[in-house]
Amino acid sequence: MGDENIVKKKQDQRNPKRLPNKKYAIKKRLPVRPVEGENVIFVTKKTNFKAQLEKCCGLLSKGEKEIILHGLGAAIQRCCNLALQLELLFAGTCQIEVNTGTVDIIDDLEPLTDDVDFDAQVRHSSSIHIRIFRNAMLGSNK
Repeated sequence: MGDENIVKKKQDQRNPKRLPNKKYAIKKRLPVRPVEGENVIFVTKKTNFKAQLEKCCGLLSKGEKEIILHGLGAAIQRCCNLALQLELLFAGTCQIEVNTGTVDIIDDLEPLTDDVDFDAQVRHSSSIHIRIFRNAMLGSNK
């Protein structure tokens, strides 16, 4: 009997908007981008890894002092892998600075019936920001 009360309390504590709901269609918004620039790269699961690696190598090779990689959710592992590959390719001339955090993502709830209003819900997603900067240039005497 005691177990039934615990199960009911857990079900009552759930956010009703997060449960599958037949009254709304969920439209996911794009997350807010922190900064834009040529040296800022947003890593996703859909973009070709080799293309991302070549873009980063090109930026560092042409004299860019630092690049910043941003990854969210499932792309965090790919973002870390990209940073480590760059560190190996540039053989000790690059250093990595890593920051992790959480990003709020907003989803729009569009009504499927006329008896409910438009709404929004907030989700939280893990994020990583990796700064890769050159501490020595290849071929220099420093």
